[in-house]
Amino acid sequence: MNPNPNILTQRSQSVLATNSLIRNTYMLLSMTLLFSAFVAYVSFSLRLPHPGLILSLVGMFGLLFLVHKTANSAMGLVSVFAFTGFMGYTLGPILNAYVGAYANGTALIVQAMTGTAAVFIGLSLYALSSRKNFSFMGGFLMMGLILVIIAGIANIFLNIPALSLTISGVAVLVMSGLILYDTSRMIHGGETNYIRMTVNLFLDIYLLFVHLLNLLGALNGER
Repeated sequence: MNPNPNILTQRSQSVLATNSLIRNTYMLLSMTLLFSAFVAYVSFSLRLPHPGLILSLVGMFGLLFLVHKTANSAMGLVSVFAFTGFMGYTLGPILNAYVGAYANGTALIVQAMTGTAAVFIGLSLYALSSRKNFSFMGGFLMMGLILVIIAGIANIFLNIPALSLTISGVAVLVMSGLILYDTSRMIHGGETNYIRMTVNLFLDIYLLFVHLLNLLGALNGER
């Protein structure tokens, strides 16, 4: 029996749409990572002050809301660069803090960047090549992310080193899981908008880097 032409056409269109989503997402992700890194470098070089917890949270969530609100329009591109640029700006003072606190601060930053790139590329390639559906991890990962955020904010006031290490260790695992989960959603139709997909993956990478840097500083930092 010959296959139904309509089914074949729908499958072909679905494959083309998925491939287009993947291509556009990684292209925009590459551009936003470069832009965020440039802003972070400027913030780092000029020793710009950190905006503080409240302004950082307001800026991050406010720009995230704007990205999701405008994701289906051309304005979404402006929003995503505004968001990733702001995140880059907040990263500059963090990098300065590590360079100032540790004799090998620059080496720690390079190690964290290398580790983040290795984890992201490795997990992304695995998800893309295996085509496994990791949607079952969604609820667990969201709960883990919420706990990491709440514990992280609490520890700003408690300032307990052991808790900080625990939070970062859990965060590295959660972000690694989210890379698999978000890539899987892109493949299996869980997300069809490349701007929203870009922001999701950008946050996975950003938070993975920050928490990996915290772990490296605590374990390998030279005062």
